[in-house]
Amino acid sequence: MHVVEVADPADPRLDDFRNLSDADVRPDRRGVVIAEGANVVRRLAGSPYPVRAVIGVRSRIEDLQPVLQGVDGPAYVVDKWVLSEVVGFRVTRGVLASATRPAPPQLGALLGRARRLAVLEALNDFENLGALFRNVAAFGVDAVLLDPRCADPLYRRSVRVSMGHVLRVPFAVLPGTWPQSLDVVRQHGFALLALSPAADAVALRAVASPHRWAVLLGAEGPGLTAAAMACADTRVRIPMAAGVDSLNVATAAAVAFAHLVAR
Repeated sequence: MHVVEVADPADPRLDDFRNLSDADVRPDRRGVVIAEGANVVRRLAGSPYPVRAVIGVRSRIEDLQPVLQGVDGPAYVVDKWVLSEVVGFRVTRGVLASATRPAPPQLGALLGRARRLAVLEALNDFENLGALFRNVAAFGVDAVLLDPRCADPLYRRSVRVSMGHVLRVPFAVLPGTWPQSLDVVRQHGFALLALSPAADAVALRAVASPHRWAVLLGAEGPGLTAAAMACADTRVRIPMAAGVDSLNVATAAAVAFAHLVAR
């Protein structure tokens, strides 16, 4: 990686990192993935995402040089004031990297090699999405499927909250009409388990882990729609103490994954 010192925040070579508070949700930026922080940049360097450039203060760039040696792209060294001015907010982690988004995996191939799936309906909170991907990686879930209303897992905040694990977990958007598109998941032999707080749902501790399973998860607050629930093979609830009716979606997913993987 070629190290370049830059003093001018208006330098066009830094455009991948400009005004990130809103720039990476614009349609013209959807092809660029931003990794923020040294640990996330390390995971990016070891991922299938081709690194375009790195920007950071000198100490962070020097620390990362061992993992960036094989990267074909520039590393821009700037001071902390230039970095914050370019990015558009105070950068406490001292380094960011940009990468090109690769083509999504073929759904059939992804389903053919997976045994454990998370399937998300209308999950549009970037931080919940990032936390969920981190849990998927932690418990060995093979892939994530999203309905068309879900947020982009490669938005900067999602990537950061996932600690970069979203860069190593395959994911795809289910095509066609939701929730009828779940039929393709069932056709590949997956049992569909819908998480629900309903009192008549099966307690998680009583659920044996199928050979191939897909956990359906809804957005924070509304949860899964009735239509999605109707497509599931089993509705599953996590028993909780009186007075608590639900968990954060990423936390609920972690509890379910831990149980199913252990069983």
